[in-house]
Amino acid sequence: MIAQIRKASVSIPSNIAEGFVRHHSKEYKQFLYISLGSCAELDTQLIIANRRNFLTMEKLEELAEDINHESRMIASLISKL
Repeated sequence: MIAQIRKASVSIPSNIAEGFVRHHSKEYKQFLYISLGSCAELDTQLIIANRRNFLTMEKLEELAEDINHESRMIASLISKL
């Protein structure tokens, strides 16, 4: 589970960066959508971690808010391209 959480969390900024260096807005958007998918994956993994008592509800809520904020920023960027 930890490996999956790490992979998803690293995937978010990595896809943003990879898309940015492509210099084509269509490709950049595609990578941004992949980043959004990674946000959803990370959120789901954290919910599962909470249900398995690996993560407190308080920490889950804090991290979920961070992920939600990140997702909104990515969606805003997509809408501006």
